Amino acid sequence: MVAVLSMSKQEFSRLEVLLRVQSGQLRISDACALIGLQRRQVFRLLRGLKQDGATSLLSKHRGKPSNHRLPAEVRTLALSIVRERYADFGPTLAAEKLAEHHGCSVSRETLRGWMIADGLWRDRRHRLPSPHQPRRRRDCLGELVQIDGSEHAWFEDRGAPCTLLAFVDDATSRLMQLRFVTSESAMDYFRTTRAYLEEHGKPVAFYSDQHGIFRVNSKDAAGGDGVTQFGRALLALNIDIICANSPQAKGRIERAFGTLQDRMVKSLPSRKRGSCGWRGYRRWPRRTRGCPGSSPPTTRALAVTRPMPRTCIGRWHEPMIWTRSWPGGRSARSRAT
Repeated sequence: MVAVLSMSKQEFSRLEVLLRVQSGQLRISDACALIGLQRRQVFRLLRGLKQDGATSLLSKHRGKPSNHRLPAEVRTLALSIVRERYADFGPTLAAEKLAEHHGCSVSRETLRGWMIADGLWRDRRHRLPSPHQPRRRRDCLGELVQIDGSEHAWFEDRGAPCTLLAFVDDATSRLMQLRFVTSESAMDYFRTTRAYLEEHGKPVAFYSDQHGIFRVNSKDAAGGDGVTQFGRALLALNIDIICANSPQAKGRIERAFGTLQDRMVKSLPSRKRGSCGWRGYRRWPRRTRGCPGSSPPTTRALAVTRPMPRTCIGRWHEPMIWTRSWPGGRSARSRAT
């Protein structure tokens, strides 16, 4: 009967070195350098190999509980609190709430394992794989900014449903701009874009969906040049606009909305603590974090000496024609369409 042993990579490499020492192909000093042990420990391993065979190299802690394992009472307490109050929370957020409100400090990975074993969380490896091929990130901060709006009950029953406009950097997934509005409209995108430009400068391009604010979807448009007011403003600012063909193409901002709908809604103060609806959170205080290995920002900085024209961002712009109404004077009127 042949015994089958399960060995780690370190244990198998030690076995190979010790067998070469037994056969005389390797000296003890060389074995010490390869294994990383002293001579006394190498001789101890050789004695165990000679007496008990390869099983002597297996770790004696295998199959036994860890010495650093938390008591069973801590696990029972943590899972009972999660099951009662945080059943719809992820392991990371639940671990933060346990430490903040209940004094139960458990690492997120430990809590993740407990929740998976108890059926409160599903491991990512067991979820359905995405059929869409991921798109490579841009190289620099500010090279491509994904923009979109998410209509959601952000304040649950504490306020009316509203829309959150978000600007997410494609290279770092950093939340660049957040703003609560009544609904997606061109003027709200003008205001949010203006705030972004004043804070971060001009990006190379915006990446959006095929909403009517960003592109003309009607093939039989009665008039116009095929460009929306928002697109005309970006054209005047030398900013490109790219419209995605599917929601999966702009998955970074979609995942950001999923995280915000999970964490932001659960972190907002309740009505008893003075919540006044979405109007009290027009611009949510951002806790942004960039990638440590990201490249320097690539932005087209705004000119400091010349302010940005308000006709581009923040006001509705229509072409004007000038006609002379009296000698030495002139008057303006909108171009007839």
